[in-house]
Amino acid sequence: MALRIATALRNAMANQVTAQADGGSGAATLKIYTGSQPATANDSIGGSTLLATFTLSDPAFGAAASGVVTLAGTPKTVAASATGTAGWFRIQDSASANVVDGAVGTSGAELNLNTTALNNGVNVTITSGTITMPAG
Repeated sequence: MALRIATALRNAMANQVTAQADGGSGAATLKIYTGSQPATANDSIGGSTLLATFTLSDPAFGAAASGVVTLAGTPKTVAASATGTAGWFRIQDSASANVVDGAVGTSGAELNLNTTALNNGVNVTITSGTITMPAG
């Protein structure tokens, strides 16, 4: 038999992502990097290059529904701080504690951008973002 998680618990777990991101005295940040996502959200960024930093809304996500929290305030646009191909993202609270990281794409990823080819000084836009707790 498989482990299954009730919707109420999935929502509580997803809402905890928001609580962690909103920890500290200010808004969380979302950073986009080149390269491969680290093995865990606790690991250093390794050889990845920081391409862009977004300041998130506070709260960072809306209330969970069906185990999913959706990034608040999208679309969000900033100028890229370097040139490269977006490979992954990381969210940190206002005290720079790691919260979560995930995949970047233009559709179907946890974080969707208008393009994954970022150029220094050129605007990049987050079109959508979600964090989903597994059902089982």
